[in-house]
Amino acid sequence: MNKDQFLLAVEGLTVSFDGFKAVDDLSFYLDPKEIRVIIGPNGAGKTTVLDLICGKTRATSGSIRFRGKELTKMKEHQIVHAGVGRKFQNPSVFEDLTVFENLEVSYPEGHTVMGSLAFKRDTAVMEAVEEVAGTIFLKDLLDQPAGLLSHGQKQWLEIGMLLIQKPDLLMLDEPVAGMSVAERRQTAELLRVITRDHTVLVIEHDMQFVGDIADRVTVMHQGKVLSEGSIEHVKNDPKVIEVYLGH
Repeated sequence: MNKDQFLLAVEGLTVSFDGFKAVDDLSFYLDPKEIRVIIGPNGAGKTTVLDLICGKTRATSGSIRFRGKELTKMKEHQIVHAGVGRKFQNPSVFEDLTVFENLEVSYPEGHTVMGSLAFKRDTAVMEAVEEVAGTIFLKDLLDQPAGLLSHGQKQWLEIGMLLIQKPDLLMLDEPVAGMSVAERRQTAELLRVITRDHTVLVIEHDMQFVGDIADRVTVMHQGKVLSEGSIEHVKNDPKVIEVYLGH
């Protein structure tokens, strides 16, 4: 197997907290422009995997290679600059700023202190903001304070704040939690658009949504991969039915 063909190669990944293995010898591989969904019961280690990939948590052992670079040796900001973006469960937008300003402050040029001082709202910034706002269904709300958006719209805005940084990999933790049915449908549509240019790794509980978006599904249980494949494959896997879908 040529590992460099994958955007992300996770191999033998383990993390122990006081002897408890939250992630235990985990391996999986992501292709470019794939939507992969990780599912599993609470405590399976799903969010910990995202923490490990983005450098928030340090691996006890194993390897995370992204575009051929070993992420386990890098700091969080270096991983972001390498092209990995992460959205947490609860939207963390700047409520007092407008939609436009939220996207503007996320634009890559403003990330360093010197970058922030020299940052100007030029044509490139305006175009990037308007393009992303169109993608995330907020083009008509650019002047709206983010605090006035619905929960679902705040989730989209945060995805937009990642998108404007042009990461190769977007990691989303339960992106449709608390959304209406219509917003969930739009989010599925949004993720399909995003994967024209990006790879997306999603943690999700909503099986209807998983079925709508996933190219492949990885099922975790007790820190390990229990099953992997299409949504139909994992739904019909007796091991998955026993530990997850039967509950």
